[in-house]
Amino acid sequence: MELDYTIRLAEVTDALVIWQIIQQGIQKRKEEGSTQWQDGYPNLEVIYTDITKKEGYVILNNCLDVVGYVVLSCANEPAYDALKLGWLTTNKPYLVVHRLAICQQPKIKGLAYWTLQQAEVLAQKLKIESIKVDTNYDNAPMIHLFKKLNYTYCGKVYFRGSERLAFEKLTKIS
Repeated sequence: MELDYTIRLAEVTDALVIWQIIQQGIQKRKEEGSTQWQDGYPNLEVIYTDITKKEGYVILNNCLDVVGYVVLSCANEPAYDALKLGWLTTNKPYLVVHRLAICQQPKIKGLAYWTLQQAEVLAQKLKIESIKVDTNYDNAPMIHLFKKLNYTYCGKVYFRGSERLAFEKLTKIS
């Protein structure tokens, strides 16, 4: 299925729409019985920080409406440092994916998959050979998506006192 979407750096003027989409994700996780995103994180201040750091990206439909959000960061993720032996790559730059949220009304099938493919495109463009991600142990849709996209399970990391499952994918650098 071909999706007609684009991705661009988020701007401050996108923050409130991003926050609405994040809130839909928070509600979805709650309805699924998850503990993920149920403690006040992420919040609007986090989104503004993502935008200021130029790490937040919005996904736009063909009408240029914001329908998704993701953080794609080249910064080292300190929580990943504790998992020294599990990663496929060590001591090399990597792209981190955080806070992926897709509009739930209307639900857009395949857009999270497409967004992670765009992360691969960005990593290749930046000549970064690895993407590292993590998710809550009970986020079955994301775990399924990582497996579908051939991410490798690498072990457990901890954020804010919570255990998370860590995955990595090697990118094809030309």
